[in-house]
Amino acid sequence: MWRRVASLSPMISSSSSSSRSLALNQTASGLKLGESFATHMINPEERASPLKEKAPFITFVLGGPGSGKGTQCEKIVETFGLQHLSAGDLLRREIAMNTKNGATILNLIKDGKIVPSEVTVKLIQKELESSNSSKFLIDGFPRTEENRAAFERIIRADPDVVLFFDCPEEEMVTRVLNRNQGRIDDNITTMKKRLKIFNALNRPVIDYYKSKGKLYTINAVGTVDDIFQHVLPIFNSFEQFKESRHVNPKSTISSSLVETSS
Repeated sequence: MWRRVASLSPMISSSSSSSRSLALNQTASGLKLGESFATHMINPEERASPLKEKAPFITFVLGGPGSGKGTQCEKIVETFGLQHLSAGDLLRREIAMNTKNGATILNLIKDGKIVPSEVTVKLIQKELESSNSSKFLIDGFPRTEENRAAFERIIRADPDVVLFFDCPEEEMVTRVLNRNQGRIDDNITTMKKRLKIFNALNRPVIDYYKSKGKLYTINAVGTVDDIFQHVLPIFNSFEQFKESRHVNPKSTISSSLVETSS
């Protein structure tokens, strides 16, 4: 039911802008317009509440449309037993539940506004705190520096691993246009615009985590299994995953929603 016409990108960044400055200006405008909504959803006293006593293992997965990160997320979750969280799925679930917050989110999206980072992070925080898992994979987040700053401020935790699936633009365009899923209006022009916006908004996030020594850049060209061979050593190097191979958990979020392809 949830086709790419309501995809993740317009929820966190504008898909109609073709330049970095315009995309960033729209981000600031969207946050201002959604300020009262964010304040309503997030009690100021709860803005910086710590997670569980034992810090969770958090993985961020980044990559542009057509980078193949969605498929790799599935393999990581199946192999290492992380709980798969998607900011887009969380927002869509909130809308599907017909809650007051969901209605407000939907109206923001319909009006071309940007859902405030605090709102998305608060939904992620709720899942982190209510889950029995201690290992999480957060797919397609953070997309912007504003997302990243809000996560650090509210969750008060840093990711242990940040994966970036690096893929040439032409390869990503070809992958998206040759598959039977995606946005209804996908074509070469719209794809190039989406990739330009992704690079403008996501590159500062990638550079930030690179400077912190947390970024792992994966060459996302090749077969699914070939690419996954570059991912395996990263998780195998952590003590938490040495005995968790071949686990096949079911995500509590993705199981009831159509996964957003990447």
